[in-house]
Amino acid sequence: MKKTLIFQDGPTLEEIKKFFDKVDGYTFNPSLFKKLGAKDYLGFTKQILNYTKEKSLSIEVFADNQDDCYEQAMKIKSVDPNIVVKIPISYTNGKSTVSLISKLVRDDVKLNITAIFTIDQVKQVLPEIKSTKTILSIFSGRLFDIGVDAFKAFSEISNHVHSNSDCKTLWASCRMAYDFKLAEKAGADIITMPTDLIAKLGKFGYDPTKYSIDTVKAFFDDAKKSDFKI
Repeated sequence: MKKTLIFQDGPTLEEIKKFFDKVDGYTFNPSLFKKLGAKDYLGFTKQILNYTKEKSLSIEVFADNQDDCYEQAMKIKSVDPNIVVKIPISYTNGKSTVSLISKLVRDDVKLNITAIFTIDQVKQVLPEIKSTKTILSIFSGRLFDIGVDAFKAFSEISNHVHSNSDCKTLWASCRMAYDFKLAEKAGADIITMPTDLIAKLGKFGYDPTKYSIDTVKAFFDDAKKSDFKI
């Protein structure tokens, strides 16, 4: 089984420092920037670069038409040509961003195509990027949220991508630490995980019986501290 790289999703600057030796790259989007309190989009990107150093860094555009998205992508690239620019698979009206993606590929912009949910979306964009190292971010967690077998969907997409291109597949939108195991089995090149889930990877291999006892002790201690009476 090939190694699945771990990217840290939306970390604070302190979390980047704390987990620097445990991850291979970083992903951010406008929602995560908002959560982190960013006011200056490019300024905050430059600040992040001081911490992520040479590791992969994906930063997303947030416009909703080709011209504005292209302008934002080029501005992000101008901060550092090694930044991977995240482009949603569609605009908010559902129209594909394939034309924009094709244009950015011609301009040698490194890309991460995000918010992918279906293999049809992949098949539409893949001819434009098949000779590149573009990252394809499949939102597995959100597929699980709507009752779709994300493991099956991701596996199908990953097999198609690896059979027909040089692109990389990324398991995104994690809900639990076990997503890492699923991503590995599904053939993901990369998984991006929030910091709290990366921290839980250190528990892998812990004895389940001991963990059961730890859990009962936690319930007991909380009840004792609360001075509950029945």
